Amino acid sequence: MTLKEYYQDAIQNGYALGAFNFCNLESLKGILNGATNLNSPVIVSVSSSAMNHMGKEYLKAMIVATKKTYNIPFFFHLDHGKDFDICKTAIDIGFDSVMIDGSGLPFEENVKLTKKVADYAHKYNIQVEGELGRLLGVEDEHVSNESIFTSPVEAKLFVEKTGVDSLAIAIGTSHGINKFEGEPKLAFDILQKIQNNLPNFPLVLHGASSVDDKTIDKINILGGEIKKAKGVPGEMLKKACSNYNVCKINVDTDIRMATTLALREYFQNHRDSVDTKKYFAFAQEKITELVEYKIEKVFNSKDRKKD
Repeated sequence: MTLKEYYQDAIQNGYALGAFNFCNLESLKGILNGATNLNSPVIVSVSSSAMNHMGKEYLKAMIVATKKTYNIPFFFHLDHGKDFDICKTAIDIGFDSVMIDGSGLPFEENVKLTKKVADYAHKYNIQVEGELGRLLGVEDEHVSNESIFTSPVEAKLFVEKTGVDSLAIAIGTSHGINKFEGEPKLAFDILQKIQNNLPNFPLVLHGASSVDDKTIDKINILGGEIKKAKGVPGEMLKKACSNYNVCKINVDTDIRMATTLALREYFQNHRDSVDTKKYFAFAQEKITELVEYKIEKVFNSKDRKKD
């Protein structure tokens, strides 16, 4: 099945594909191992800064190698591409999907940029995700000091004008480690209106890490100084993909936190260790555990592999 077909399958059957960000080989393998263990399709995402960190030629080789190694459905996705050139680069080196993020632009400029990317990508049967509305927070190169909920009316117009295959919406999630000032709350009423205007259309949630309190506490006990954090509760995400057309949910911060805790735990328990293979392997195992939990307990996508 193609990614487009998986999105429709997810909408019809009340689950979401997890889109997990990676920035090195260990995190990529950790994600794919978790999805393999649960026989689940999965999206592996790369931000622009992660692409620069790894290098596009190395990343191209990783795409080839993993497609020879794993037999589950998985899709390489560019997360928050800021311009046409970075999206073109991702397509040219073998990505299956790209996100063009024009959410910081005026509506018509966002439409123009997104349509340009969609027109190019569709020549190669590559999926394109656009974004409308703005998420508060900081994550890599994505920075926003304000939150603007997606307009249901503009959402329909945006999809019609651009030809995108999926739409990232803003209903209260945010980037970074601290997502809410008060109690966590998502605007399900706005989500319902967007869905009414775009029936059966794939919707995406960014900034959807749960930021577990226990993980924060453990990191701080082991020398970390994470002072303030609040994520999106798993039950809210489960509701979004079970009852609405949310078929892709992004996870980045939780991957970072799992990795950070794993390395701190390993060094605490192996103070004389200088074997990079061992402590990176330990971090990879913890990423796998996190991915398995998200897939099975939050996104409902266990055993969704289709022949």
